[in-house]
Amino acid sequence: MGAFRDLIRAHQDAIYTLALHLLGVREDAEDLAQDVFVALHRHLAAITSPAHLRFWLRRTVCHRAIDRLRRRSALANLPLEAAAELPAAESDGDPMLQRFLLGLIAELAPMPRAVLLLRFQEDLDPAQIAEVLDVPTNTVKSHLKRSLARLRGLWDARARSPRAGVQS
Repeated sequence: MGAFRDLIRAHQDAIYTLALHLLGVREDAEDLAQDVFVALHRHLAAITSPAHLRFWLRRTVCHRAIDRLRRRSALANLPLEAAAELPAAESDGDPMLQRFLLGLIAELAPMPRAVLLLRFQEDLDPAQIAEVLDVPTNTVKSHLKRSLARLRGLWDARARSPRAGVQS
């Protein structure tokens, strides 16, 4: 039990942060992280290495978050109240700009959002993302290209609007 507790402590911040960025709601992210660690406890015997553990955790978080997002009815208006609660390593820079960017990312559909977060938050390359999400690498590349273009468009539209600036 002590070893499992150490595993949780070692990975809980990363899993919670990924879940938070995918779901956008602190309570949902906490619930998802707990579900993932419960599932990990059931599947622990199948984990073969630390790298496999990180892969399994990312994959499980992404798939479960995408499933939850698909069940939501109001996907486009996800609150991102928890942006200010990011771990210190990720909250460097302008917090208002970070919140604004997270708000733009929240407007993406679940799969493109997961692809962007895995690429830029988790620093995975397209092949690794494809493996985590169980999709072809070219699909990942397409999501990246279209999502970045969409974010640029959203950024430009907000910059030109009378209410330009960070959303509250």
